[in-house]
Amino acid sequence: MGRNWAGKVPEIKKKIQSFLPGGAWNPLYDTSHLPPERTDVVIVGGGVLGLSVAYWLKRLEKQQGAIQVLVVERDHTYSRASTGLSVGGIRQQFSLPENVQLSLFSVDFLRNINDYLGVVDDPPLDLQFNPSGYLLLASEKGAAIMENNVKVQRQEGAKVCLMSPEQLQNKFPWINTEGVALASYGLEGEGWFDPWCLLQGLRRKVQSMGVLFCHGEVTRFVSSSNRMETTSGEEVTLKRIHEVHVKMDHSLEYQPVECAIVINAAGAWSGQIAELAGIGKGPPGTLRGTKLPVEPRKRYVYVWHCSQGPGLGTPLVADSSGAYFRREGLGNNYLGGCSPTEEEEPDPGNLEVDHDFFQGKVWPHLAQRVPAFENLKVRSAWAGYYDYNTFDQNGVVGPHPLVVNMYFATGFSGHGLQQAPAVGRAVAELVLEGHFQTINLSSFFFSRFYLGEKVTEHNIL
Repeated sequence: MGRNWAGKVPEIKKKIQSFLPGGAWNPLYDTSHLPPERTDVVIVGGGVLGLSVAYWLKRLEKQQGAIQVLVVERDHTYSRASTGLSVGGIRQQFSLPENVQLSLFSVDFLRNINDYLGVVDDPPLDLQFNPSGYLLLASEKGAAIMENNVKVQRQEGAKVCLMSPEQLQNKFPWINTEGVALASYGLEGEGWFDPWCLLQGLRRKVQSMGVLFCHGEVTRFVSSSNRMETTSGEEVTLKRIHEVHVKMDHSLEYQPVECAIVINAAGAWSGQIAELAGIGKGPPGTLRGTKLPVEPRKRYVYVWHCSQGPGLGTPLVADSSGAYFRREGLGNNYLGGCSPTEEEEPDPGNLEVDHDFFQGKVWPHLAQRVPAFENLKVRSAWAGYYDYNTFDQNGVVGPHPLVVNMYFATGFSGHGLQQAPAVGRAVAELVLEGHFQTINLSSFFFSRFYLGEKVTEHNIL
C-alpha cells in the first residue's frame, strides 16, 4: 500500500498545482473556446475579405504549417455581416485599371472555385454563378467618360461593348432610352453568384488548412513605440502591436493573444478597429491624426414580381441605390441611371427596412427607366451594411505607415465581395514578401488620406 501511495503523490501534486494561480492545467475550466495565447497573424473580421487573406496566407506560405493564423469574428451567425446580405454581383466595368484587374482575377477564381477551395472528401461547391452582363447608361454629359472607361477596361482584357441609343433600344426594347447618349454592356465575366456559398466555402477551406477561429470581439491592442527621425529631420513615433485582447462572446472575460501581424478586415466597423490601435488619435492635419475614413452604410435589397413586361411573373431584385436591378432567371443584370443623394441615404443605425424609402426613392427611378415597372409589387426586402470609404469610395490595402504591423483589407464601398479573392492574395503577398507580386495596389495605400490624393473611380455603384 505504501508503494501505491508513493506512486500517486506526483499525480496528486499535479492536480493541486493546477488549482493554484499559474497552474498548467485546470480540469474544472474548459478553455476550448479561447483563442491561442500566441499566433503569427490575427485577422479581425471573418467575412469574405478576412477569410480570403487567411486562405492566401496559408496557400502562399513557403512551408506547410509555417504560419499560424487566427480569425476573430464577433458575429458567428453572420446575421449582420455584409457578405451574406449582399446581392452578389461581379463586374469588370470600372474606370481604374486596378479595379478591373481585381475583378478579372476574382471572376476566374469564382469560375474555378473548386480548384481553389475544394476540400478532399467534401462535396464540391456550387456558387450558382450566373453569367450575365451589366448594362451602364450614360447621359450626354457622361458619354466621354464612359468611352474612356471602356477603353481602359478593354486594355486590361475585359470584354465590354458600347451601344448607341438605337442599338440599346433594339436589344432591350422595354427600356426607356430618353436622356441616354451611350451604353456599355459586359459581354463576359460578369453576373452574380451566391455570396453565402463563397463565405462557407472559404471557411471550410481555411479550416482544412489549419486556420483557427474565435467567436469574440477585439477590444484592445497593446503596442510598443519607437521614436525615429526622418531624413528631413522630422521625429515620428512608430508603433507595433504585440498583443490583441479578444473578449469572448457573451462574457466579460478576455484573452490576450500575442501576435506579429494584425489584419484589419472588419468591414463596416474597420474604422473603429483602427481607432483602437490609436490611428487618427493625433493632432488634426498630421499623419498621426489621420483617421481611417471607413464607416457603415446601409443598403436595402428588394425582391418583387412584375405582372407585365420584362420578367413577367419572375422575381426581380433591386438595391437602394435606385440604379441597379436584376432579372432573376432571365440571365441579365442591368443598371439604370439615377442614385439617391447622400442626404437620402438610409439611416445606418439599424437593419430595419424602410419600405417608404423604396416607394419614394427607388421605385420612381426604376419606373422612369422601365415603364413596365409601374405595376410592380415588393415581395420581400432586407438590409445590409457595407464598408463605405467616405474619402474616395475605393479600397484600403496594405500597412499603416505608423502602426507598422496593422494591414488593411477594407473600405471597398460595395465591391469588396466581388474583389475579395484578388484583394486577399494582394494582402498576403505584402505580408509574406513585402511587396505586391501580381496586381500593384499601391494607389490604395492608407497614406493617400493624409496626402489628400483621391483615387477616383467613376463607376462606384
